[in-house]
Amino acid sequence: MTMNISSVPALTRTEFQGVDVLFRGKVRDIYKTDRRLILVATDRISAFDSVLPTGIPYKGQVLTQLSIFWFDFLKEIVPNHFLSGNPDEYPGPFPKFRETLAGRSMLVKAVKPVPIECVVRGYISGSSWKEYREHGTTGGMPLPAGLRESDRLSEPIFTPSTKAQTGHDENISFQRMADEIGSELAKKLRDISQALYRRASRHAEDCGIILADTKFEFGQDDSGVVLIDEAVTPDSSRFWPRSQYRPGGAQPSLDKQYVRDYLESIHWNKQPPAPELPAEVVEQTALKYLEIFRLLTGRQLG
Repeated sequence: MTMNISSVPALTRTEFQGVDVLFRGKVRDIYKTDRRLILVATDRISAFDSVLPTGIPYKGQVLTQLSIFWFDFLKEIVPNHFLSGNPDEYPGPFPKFRETLAGRSMLVKAVKPVPIECVVRGYISGSSWKEYREHGTTGGMPLPAGLRESDRLSEPIFTPSTKAQTGHDENISFQRMADEIGSELAKKLRDISQALYRRASRHAEDCGIILADTKFEFGQDDSGVVLIDEAVTPDSSRFWPRSQYRPGGAQPSLDKQYVRDYLESIHWNKQPPAPELPAEVVEQTALKYLEIFRLLTGRQLG
């Protein structure tokens, strides 16, 4: 792929004249319009619960357009909040901001979010590997002895976490999830999450990619459970090239792990302020995001 990343400015904040922002997340700026929302994926990138001062060109477009791909691919399993990605179809005054919104925004239903992140892991890596080394468990569940880092699990496991607006998300047990949102809803979200992971991971395998783990978020409306936020993106997933898979250590990645690894290498103490990213790390991260989009969708970003 030949793209001059350095010549493309990163969009790290949106401002629309006469429109108030409802909420700024780590990556998305959210605007309210009638009973719907407009989610704008900026090029901000976060790691270790901090938003970095350096943006990643094309990142917002990848997150948005890949999510739209997955919302369509997975819609038979669970409904989602997506309505349109075409700014000309947004209510006023947003169509006049088309140049900024095109490719990186979605008009979505406003639903009541469930305050739990639903993580499904098919391989042991990241925080699950750390917990396993220390306690022999993941998400509080015992795992067989002798697993290596990045080993495939015999069955995908569900490991929920809290969804913190600020500070750290916290891995929690399924029982605590059930205590917080109710047993029936907890079981439903677990079953839906595992079904989504299985379908998405089969598609990824067909594309030469291992979906090691991913995170889903859900809301509820009058019709029931709805998939919201984003779906199976390099911000919310671990993607490993299948041809390079070698269990027993960390894997080459096509996701945000590359940035985490860089920050670990410079021994950042993970306290604000977060450091700037060098141009090479910015470029390589952008290329990884663009490549995973191409591999999973079969087309170039556009």
